[in-house]
Amino acid sequence: MTRKSFVSLSALILPLALAACSKADKPAGSEAPRAVSYVTIGQQALASSLEATGRLVSREEAAVASQLSGYLVSRVLVDQDHFVQKGQPLAILDDTLLRADIAQQQAAVAQSRVAVDKADTEAGRVSALDQTGVLSDEAIAQRRLTARTAHAQLAQSQAGLSALLVKQGLMTVRAPASGRVLTRSVRPGDVASPSSVMFTLASGDQIEMDAEIPESSLPQIHAGDEAQVVLASGRTLTGHVRFVSAAVDSSTRQGRARISLPVDRDLRSGGFARAHFAAKGASAISVPEAAVTYEAGGAYVVAIGADNRVHRTGVTIGRRGGGMVELTKGPSAGTRVLAGSQDFVLDGDKVAPRPASAPAKGQ
Repeated sequence: MTRKSFVSLSALILPLALAACSKADKPAGSEAPRAVSYVTIGQQALASSLEATGRLVSREEAAVASQLSGYLVSRVLVDQDHFVQKGQPLAILDDTLLRADIAQQQAAVAQSRVAVDKADTEAGRVSALDQTGVLSDEAIAQRRLTARTAHAQLAQSQAGLSALLVKQGLMTVRAPASGRVLTRSVRPGDVASPSSVMFTLASGDQIEMDAEIPESSLPQIHAGDEAQVVLASGRTLTGHVRFVSAAVDSSTRQGRARISLPVDRDLRSGGFARAHFAAKGASAISVPEAAVTYEAGGAYVVAIGADNRVHRTGVTIGRRGGGMVELTKGPSAGTRVLAGSQDFVLDGDKVAPRPASAPAKGQ
């Protein structure tokens, strides 16, 4: 090898050797910290979008039955799905026997009036004969008693006639309220009875949804909240929560909420419906869902300490909503946690944190 070639080779090897020595002399753990994005655990109102199913029911149903018993139904004037006004005739009973009873009682009233006139006349004749000796005191008292008895019998006959006339008015079964006829269970020829319901009406034609709500979600729903109710046909109506039940079914752990709906012909009692509404949640410590990692041992977040070193911390999850998740157990509000890439760091690693582009609300 010539001197010139040796010099050229030395010039090539020397920088490489120096570089190798430089790397060997560099202390362990001096690599640049990994850049990470973080969010801050915050206290905020956590709203969750709830969905509930249930049936369409009448806000108030009116059961219609005859107040009389033993009379045949002569005619039925309405059918299911008819809309009726308050006081409108629904069915008519056969009053043939009743009319005969009324005629008989009218005759009894007339007879009582004749007896009253006669008794009043007899009593009037002795009105000035007291203590005169023309008639005995006993005879005078008897005539006056007969007059009073005749008046009492007339009043009794008139009361009986009034009762029959009331019955005559009840021979027409009328609607107790305005509304749509939901059911009809009476036919001509049936025997009327107060215990037999002839019709049921949806008072005011008001149909609402009886929604089943999980016990845990009941505190998030309040009277007046808006709800979007989807019918079986796919049509959507806007309703409002009228009330939330004060009791929970002990077997199903379900509560109920009544959702008022606008009057609409497409609403039919007994139908299925689904309600969507945004419930107002209470304030909670929460983070974005992306900050929480799940594994066999449970959920955890990666917290960033004051020295910018990371530490895995177990958490317990509560409610969810709007891309946020409640931490019922875990780091306190104000703690910085990784917003993602939790698998790329190890406990104790030093990082270069920077705020995420979409930090948690309530920071």
